[in-house]
Amino acid sequence: MRLTMLGTGHAGVTECYNTCFILENQGQLFLVDGGGGNTLLRQLQQTGYNWMDIRDIFVTHKHLDHLLGILWMIRRLVSSMARGAFPGTVRIYSHREVVELLREMTLQLFTPEQAAVLDRQLFLVEVTDGQTLDIIGRPVTFFDIHASKARQFGFCMDLGEGRRLTCCGDEPLAAAAQHYAAGCEWLLHEAFCLHAQADIFKPYAKHHSTVKDACELAERLGVRNLLLYHTEDQNLARRKALYLAEGRRYYHGNLQVPDDLESIDL
Repeated sequence: MRLTMLGTGHAGVTECYNTCFILENQGQLFLVDGGGGNTLLRQLQQTGYNWMDIRDIFVTHKHLDHLLGILWMIRRLVSSMARGAFPGTVRIYSHREVVELLREMTLQLFTPEQAAVLDRQLFLVEVTDGQTLDIIGRPVTFFDIHASKARQFGFCMDLGEGRRLTCCGDEPLAAAAQHYAAGCEWLLHEAFCLHAQADIFKPYAKHHSTVKDACELAERLGVRNLLLYHTEDQNLARRKALYLAEGRRYYHGNLQVPDDLESIDL
């Protein structure tokens, strides 16, 4: 299993791309979020992934920096499918609000011939809190993270041999959902900025965590590997070193602060 970060920044970044990533298992690809635009397509190309090989997509919530890149994927999909140039089917998973929004936007933004591929080759799949589906050959349980802003889902993927990967979207993992992360092999968690710079970036006003907050949570939950993303970009050249230095004061597992296009074997 391999994870490749297509983007690692929050909604306002310009020096890197918004947070989204690919999970690959034996050649099967699972795209999680799309960032804020068609830069998603460039990022996929840069990593060597072919967008036509992606069959499963998950959208955590409706914010622009996660949703709009998915529309560019849909544009390519429906155009190719309508021409008969795309074999097979694609499934886009999310909770009801996002599924309904994507369906309406597809109907409004694309031609009737393109939109006709909905429910024929392109399936918008509503998932519910606690539901488990098989995706890229792994059981994936979706869950409501109890976000304070737009409704948002994360997921917990069974990696086999008792190992789990938990993605909790782009808000701090609420107490009601922390059992999905407790003792997991990998936790993917947002960290808006260094705790030492909280007065500059004001993460709490935006319902986000600092590096210290995320690391303290992972330490308390017994997480073995913690990956931080959805950060500011003003420290980008030194982000990895700065975040690792602060984080290791509070978390004693394997801490990862990836850059855009960086891959990690899970």
